[in-house]
Amino acid sequence: MKAIFGTTVLSLSALLSTTAFAQDNSITINSFGGAYETAHRACIITPFEEATGATVNVVTAYSADAFAQLRAQKDAPQFDVIHFSGGQEIVGAAEGLLAPIDPAGLSNAADLYDFAGANMAKGEGPAYSIAAIGLVFNTEALSTPPTQWTDLLNPEFGEHLVLTDISNGYGMLGFLMLNQVQGGSLENIQPGLDAVAKLLDAGAIVVSTSPEIQQEFAQNDAWIAPYASDYAFTLRQAGLPSGFTQGAEGTPASYITTNLVAGRDNTELSLKLIDMSISAEAQECFAEALRYSPTNAKAELSDEVAADVAYGEEGVAGLIRFDPAVIEANRTAWVEQWNKTIAR
Repeated sequence: MKAIFGTTVLSLSALLSTTAFAQDNSITINSFGGAYETAHRACIITPFEEATGATVNVVTAYSADAFAQLRAQKDAPQFDVIHFSGGQEIVGAAEGLLAPIDPAGLSNAADLYDFAGANMAKGEGPAYSIAAIGLVFNTEALSTPPTQWTDLLNPEFGEHLVLTDISNGYGMLGFLMLNQVQGGSLENIQPGLDAVAKLLDAGAIVVSTSPEIQQEFAQNDAWIAPYASDYAFTLRQAGLPSGFTQGAEGTPASYITTNLVAGRDNTELSLKLIDMSISAEAQECFAEALRYSPTNAKAELSDEVAADVAYGEEGVAGLIRFDPAVIEANRTAWVEQWNKTIAR
């Protein structure tokens, strides 16, 4: 991985009070903090600064907070490029907060899988990484990897199964996939709730956060958990034997997108950053650092990294994106139904 160099991180209040960012050779973006932001700097931000001589000013803000800021700043946006992982680009484009992107203006756009850049002309920025949701499992307890989502219903797993609360974004996607393989849909989540009730009766537990998943694998003999591909890597880094498989019925995907904000002056520089984000080199770096799946078909991964992600034509063919707008519209009602189910 490339070396990480210092990049100025400013609070939102500082951004609002300075005019320095209006300079032609400076752009303002958000990143997600923690290990993600470390990789973001190493894989994209620092190489971009070195290649262009530009300054990238970073606001640490997760998707929901960044979108709230973008809406609040509608008449005078502060971001030039904004990143989302929860589908906010769909709403932002519809509200005119994001600018359309001409794929012909990006040197790497032609190398993207079709799904990754399908709606750039509408203002939905390209997906530059994918968090693939599948089956994280204990490789010592399960010498034969699980192969499908219905394996979660195997009575053998019982108290060794860990489910994640749907207040967690990855937990939501895992639940919706379980619901789908049980015959449900976004219009009917009852089959999934019924399956969860059976799993809880058999001894499965529900956690809310990824550190709790690690605790279950480390201390409570967990064997399997529907969760994101990068977490098998996280568990191995903690010394726990773990692997990841995509269920044969499909792989829910959380798209991580890079979007051009409408109403800003330095569009040319912003598009250069977006173009670098969708390059094979940047995505190889992200996959190596965090085990996110590339969306550039030319990205080449080692066998070790490829085993942890949705990789290549065959790997991405099984990706499923549950409509983020439908999820958001129903989130409150679904969480209420979920809470009643797990409280039994």
